[in-house]
Amino acid sequence: MTEKYKLQQEDINSMDLNGETLAKLKQILPEVFAEGADGKPSIDIERLKIALGGAVDVESDDKTRYSFGWSGKKQAQALANQPSTATLRPCVSESVSTTGKNYWDNTQNVYIEGDNLEVLKLLQKSYYGQIKMIYIDPPYNTGKDFVYKDNFHDNVKNYLQLTGQVDDEGNRISTNTDKSGRYHTDWLNMMYPRLKLARNLLKDNGVIFISIDDNEVHNLRKICDEVFGEDNVLPYIVRRAKIGGGSDNKHIAKEIDFVLGYAKNYYAPRCQDH
Repeated sequence: MTEKYKLQQEDINSMDLNGETLAKLKQILPEVFAEGADGKPSIDIERLKIALGGAVDVESDDKTRYSFGWSGKKQAQALANQPSTATLRPCVSESVSTTGKNYWDNTQNVYIEGDNLEVLKLLQKSYYGQIKMIYIDPPYNTGKDFVYKDNFHDNVKNYLQLTGQVDDEGNRISTNTDKSGRYHTDWLNMMYPRLKLARNLLKDNGVIFISIDDNEVHNLRKICDEVFGEDNVLPYIVRRAKIGGGSDNKHIAKEIDFVLGYAKNYYAPRCQDH
């Protein structure tokens, strides 16, 4: 038996992650805060450098440093911190067992129907730091699934029409389509805020597992290294997806995909919740 909820837009806000983070930092390092131009407390970088013993690097020349960047990354980072104005609406009549009985009051399972980004934001208030394991199976970005603009309903044909690369009949207007590069960018912009919010939900000894194939496994590893920390990566799980390459393989048959795993804190005791 599972409780079912549907996402519904209302004029209420989910957990303010920026506010929560600033409040915690102010408790630890109150001396780094100064009054901002709007009259609200803001972080003084120079004070922060002094407080952390020079551990903060704010040099302006980032060209000599390794970094993983893409168009829209800052917006994706900000999106993870924006509160949701949605709420969850209980679907009591749809929450029945296979025998038809309603166990709404005593079930321990929850099924939520809605945009997973908004749902992850709403779960922050009740489940922040409470989840032991998360498994997600995002689109593999194969060219046969969706294009992401946080309106995840446009397929490739619609995207090419919107960007002026094909006409209404599907004839290519430009010989230099940016489909491949755009795919990586939009996929990363879709994944980043969701992974960031998912990490918040994990216990200190929690883990996350993510299914992916070789279309985006390299980008997923980089983005997870940033969100979870590269010291927290777990060994890859290789899964045999099919036997034989089929007629779509011109060279080496593609038979496997991957499950990437990350711990929130690799060195946290694994058995503390037993």
